[in-house]
Amino acid sequence: MNPTIIGLTARALLGRRRVLLLLPMPVILIGLTLLGVAGENEHVTRSEWGPQVFANLGLAVILPLTALIVGSSVLGLEIDDGTITHLITKPLPRSEIILSKLLVAWLVTTAATALPLAIAAVIAGSGTLAIGLVVGTALGALAYSALFLALSVTTKRPVAVGLVYIVLWENLLVSFVDGARVFSIRRHAAAVADAIGDTPLISSTTSLPTALVMASVFVVAGTVGATWRLRSFALTGEAN
Repeated sequence: MNPTIIGLTARALLGRRRVLLLLPMPVILIGLTLLGVAGENEHVTRSEWGPQVFANLGLAVILPLTALIVGSSVLGLEIDDGTITHLITKPLPRSEIILSKLLVAWLVTTAATALPLAIAAVIAGSGTLAIGLVVGTALGALAYSALFLALSVTTKRPVAVGLVYIVLWENLLVSFVDGARVFSIRRHAAAVADAIGDTPLISSTTSLPTALVMASVFVVAGTVGATWRLRSFALTGEAN
């Protein structure tokens, strides 16, 4: 990894207006948790609204959308404006560039999602779930970041393709086809959170070993694919 690339990428990413898109989602998550706790009664229990907030909103919506915004930007914006040529003309291994970009995307995505999820879990009264969500979110953020980083150097419409994956595959197809769940990153994150949290506030039908193995497959495949694709870039910033 290259400290210079990491620093420049972090400053460029956090200095753009696109990062402002990350702010409303954590506020909504924590706000809904507060409303859920305040509105509990004999008819509405924590085990009923908890999975909706933590799994169906936090891990199924906020985590992948945040990763998509960040992961598609760390390199995609340089490709769009042509400044990628300044980077690929330097005597740097393509793998070093990709790993540096991936690290930034992973750290920013994890910070933007794990912290509000942990706060929401503490508000809901489960410290173990907070730990589980931090670990599960970190794993999911790494897998998503690798996937969306690879999309940013593979297609000119990484956000559109990423949304298709999130909406059609992770939130629609997996509801009807059990076998598709093994390729769902948010299911992997939920499995880790469930294994550590051990609470009815979140549950998963995916085994922990399967989640760890498949998340690793996404990380390796995304990183290798992005590296290979970046090697095909000409000095114009366009892929051959």
